[in-house]
Amino acid sequence: MPPPASPACVGPASAPPRAELPIAALSGLAASGFLCIVTETLPAGLLPHVAAGLGVAEAVAGQLVAVYALGSLLAAIPLTSLTQGLARRGVLLATILCFVVGNALTAGAGSLAVILVARFVAGCAAGLAWGILAGYARSIVRPDQTGPAMALAMVGVPLALALGVPLGTFLGGLVGWRGSFLILAALGLALIGWIIATLPDAPGRAGDDRPSLRQVIATPGVAPILLVILTWMTAHNVLYTYIAPFAVAAGVRTDLVLLAFGVGSLAGLWLVGRLVDRMLRTLVLLATGSFATVAIVLVVVGGQDVVLYGAALLWGLGFGGAGAMMQTASADAAGNGIDLAQAMVTTAWNVAIAAGGALGGALLAIGGTSLLPPAVAALALLAFLIALAARRSAFPPGRR
Repeated sequence: MPPPASPACVGPASAPPRAELPIAALSGLAASGFLCIVTETLPAGLLPHVAAGLGVAEAVAGQLVAVYALGSLLAAIPLTSLTQGLARRGVLLATILCFVVGNALTAGAGSLAVILVARFVAGCAAGLAWGILAGYARSIVRPDQTGPAMALAMVGVPLALALGVPLGTFLGGLVGWRGSFLILAALGLALIGWIIATLPDAPGRAGDDRPSLRQVIATPGVAPILLVILTWMTAHNVLYTYIAPFAVAAGVRTDLVLLAFGVGSLAGLWLVGRLVDRMLRTLVLLATGSFATVAIVLVVVGGQDVVLYGAALLWGLGFGGAGAMMQTASADAAGNGIDLAQAMVTTAWNVAIAAGGALGGALLAIGGTSLLPPAVAALALLAFLIALAARRSAFPPGRR
């Protein structure tokens, strides 16, 4: 847990005014997360345009997403470890600059090989950014503000997940796929200016204050948190990756299902920001337990449109604050190892994305969409049970 706020040395009349939450600075961190996710997901909405423009199959063009995720997966832990001693703002600005260069090269290159390299480098930058965002957010606020600060810093994630693919589709029809990546590069430049103007710097960790990877993994609470992420997010991605064929098989509109999910996600993130400091454990149990319940409902009556829309809303409600909850829990458990712990969270998240996609694809090939909800229910229930058992160090009851 973060250290308690220092009491005033004199009476209340002489106490300094309590600082407000630095909205502008935290918005810069949220925008960084938004840029990370949109840069990753944008090609999914542009696949036909990219494939036609480069003269390749859509399956090949889809590797623009795969290599980005691979870069993030491979780079998160080593780059976060290597940069622990550097000032935080400079590291964050370097990651945003990589997005600018990567998106600009993607927009201008005529070779698929160059584009794939640019996407891989941008993915590596994303892995580093996710490793430092949570610790950076905590370092610029009072200890009693860390919950709301984490929620605000993470708001870009559900926004990007809800808007990334639709945004790509819209921009592709408006300015073409190359123009879409140029717009992202320009947004990255604007974000660099915003960060310089609003975000205070924070020192890196020096000397003995830098824990090793082994020490962080061995810290009580870290391993159960990572296991919850792996099981919960794998379950999520089994369904989210294949929500289109699932919705079609159920006879409902995919866009309305995703809209319900997005609305629920934003509401869930708002609730987590309000409550995470007081009831982190309860929120995690409710989120994982409700997702297991949603999956069980889909097993029984998943073909009814009203049920599916309601299930998507509840699913999003639990998922929206997942990043803030898991990063808050891992930061509390890891102490001085917060940055490496966040890099592990990023790695676990990306492994779960890949595992969910692979497992969902295998289930579809074996028996169609009807096999997805049972697998989701089993994994979500496992995540709930791990969180329930991890009472002492990972998800302790009461106030943080």
